[in-house]
Amino acid sequence: MVVEGAKSAGCRVVVVGLRGLADPALREIADSFHWAGLARMGRWINVFTRARVHRAIMAGYVNKQVMYGRFRLLKLLPDWISFKLWFFRLRDKRNDTVLGAVADVLQTKGIKLEDATQYCTDALAEEGALTGAQPPPNLGKDTDFGWRIAKELGRLDIGQAVAVKETEVIAIEAIEGTDRMIERAGALCKKGGWTLIKVAKPNQDMRFDIPTVGPETIENLHRNGARALVIEAGKTVIVEREKMLSAAGRYGITVVAKRDG
Repeated sequence: MVVEGAKSAGCRVVVVGLRGLADPALREIADSFHWAGLARMGRWINVFTRARVHRAIMAGYVNKQVMYGRFRLLKLLPDWISFKLWFFRLRDKRNDTVLGAVADVLQTKGIKLEDATQYCTDALAEEGALTGAQPPPNLGKDTDFGWRIAKELGRLDIGQAVAVKETEVIAIEAIEGTDRMIERAGALCKKGGWTLIKVAKPNQDMRFDIPTVGPETIENLHRNGARALVIEAGKTVIVEREKMLSAAGRYGITVVAKRDG
């Protein structure tokens, strides 16, 4: 979506695809495409410098668990720039700290990281009910209850989502990501009927870590017994919107976008 939106706006698009994470189909639509390792920031910078890129956007998702796996140095093979950032520059390893430091390094090389949604604003959720499914009876209470908790998780930069049923927290998101948290909530609440609430951070940096949902989110919620999905309007990206809402309608999952405050 970002590449197509940027090209429609008249930009020449140079893509650095992270190995094992980026969709190879990007090679077909980018003006220039280059593979690079997750921990090879020097490579990113060299590609952008040679292509005279001064504005960049981060798009997609990185599974942070790979950074804590066994033999991580051998698997990631960080270059010197990435090694220094991860082991010496960061005061902690929370998402905003890491991504903010990456943005700072890029800025020193003349590459400004920009709003990740500027070329796909039509993908942001609008306020209101997005499906016609009958909402669970306690949706209002559970939303009000879970919203405050999810916002606090975001403020602390722990995660963006919480699973709630009958004003009880079933699971919260941390390093495992939303999909794994949904699976854990399903295992803990086998009767189903719970609600997933996913929000932006109170002071969301729109350059990175934007809340995102899509058809896979709905499929995962259905497999694990959820009845509703509540997202933040204006700050949540919906991928493949029609396909996602069609799946939600088919499974009877209520999808609501709510504004903060």
